[in-house]
Amino acid sequence: MKHILSLCLFALLALNLQAAEGIQFFKGSWAEAKDKAIKEDKVIFVDAYTSWCGPCKRMAKNVFPKKDVGDYYNNNFICLKLDMEKDKDGPSFAREYSVRSYPTLLFIDGGGEVVHRAIGGKQPSDFIKLGQMVSQKIDKSEDYAKEYEEGKRDPDFIYKYIKALNKADKPSLKIANEYIKSQDDLSTPFNTKFLFEAVTESDSRLFDLMIKNKANIIKMFGQESFDQKVILVTNKTINKAVEYESMDLLAEAKDKINVISDKERAKLFHLRADKKYYLLTGDVKNYLKSTNKYVKEMAGKDANLMEQLSLEVKQYLSTDTKALKKGEEWAKAALDLEETSERAFTYADFLYINDNPKKALEAAENGMEIAKAEGKNPAIFVELIRKINLNLSE
Repeated sequence: MKHILSLCLFALLALNLQAAEGIQFFKGSWAEAKDKAIKEDKVIFVDAYTSWCGPCKRMAKNVFPKKDVGDYYNNNFICLKLDMEKDKDGPSFAREYSVRSYPTLLFIDGGGEVVHRAIGGKQPSDFIKLGQMVSQKIDKSEDYAKEYEEGKRDPDFIYKYIKALNKADKPSLKIANEYIKSQDDLSTPFNTKFLFEAVTESDSRLFDLMIKNKANIIKMFGQESFDQKVILVTNKTINKAVEYESMDLLAEAKDKINVISDKERAKLFHLRADKKYYLLTGDVKNYLKSTNKYVKEMAGKDANLMEQLSLEVKQYLSTDTKALKKGEEWAKAALDLEETSERAFTYADFLYINDNPKKALEAAENGMEIAKAEGKNPAIFVELIRKINLNLSE
């Protein structure tokens, strides 16, 4: 019984971590989503889908739960999923917005006007680029910049300017700091709201001021919103640490994430921050060391996470022998945890890359059978088998 309870707790923890990292979809109605968009001055992203749509299912499984996707979309949009056939608002929404293909990815303002429409499934990187393109499309910061240069400085205007800059991913710290320095009391409701919006990086005075005013911010926005903000801005500092190859910035980000309430999420951040830093700065030895720790303490029982690690090696470390061996090991672990044709191909390809053609041929033939069972075109396996046979015949 104790073992069963432990397994249940582990499963719940895994689900909570995944949910916390991907897109957080709004649970209310379409009308409530529009009200929320007006209140928060955001555009609504609507995933218009059906339960039988294959690309819709793949996005739900492979795109929406991704951490980088969640980081961008949660910060910039109100996100809503609507089943066009089964949800209460679905059929009327489909008629109003002429949804005939699935998925249809709609970006709609609080007044119900379409900002942008895209049709068909997307890969994570393309989906993020889509959101960035929409953000640029609605960028109002240039209008505010002109008024700012003309001397406009009332607090509400400055707040809107800062918000527009942050939405467009443009620098806002200088303007935010000028306003904050003019204030004697940061605990007022307006200044609490301003400070929460103004923080964009954890390695800043504004972040430290936000932590000093943590109680007021949590009271106004809630613990989860506070935690999400901290995660977002510490991730930006990790990116800066990579850009400048600064271990000090890495350490600062890892230290500051500890203010969030969920210690498991903080632990996950620490593990991922190390591996990301070492990967992107080219320190293969420490990347492998930190990733082994990540596998042992967090990722080892999750097929998706193990698959991501193997693909990470393929993308960034395709010429390093030790890394490729590890990539093969992680690809095999992912396949063992959950058998899919995509994972079978990745494993077989690693075996081929790592000069093990006989085993690669066996894995590719097994992958072809998996693909057929899934109803998928096995063409990629046919090509891989052709290459392996050429290798064996030499």
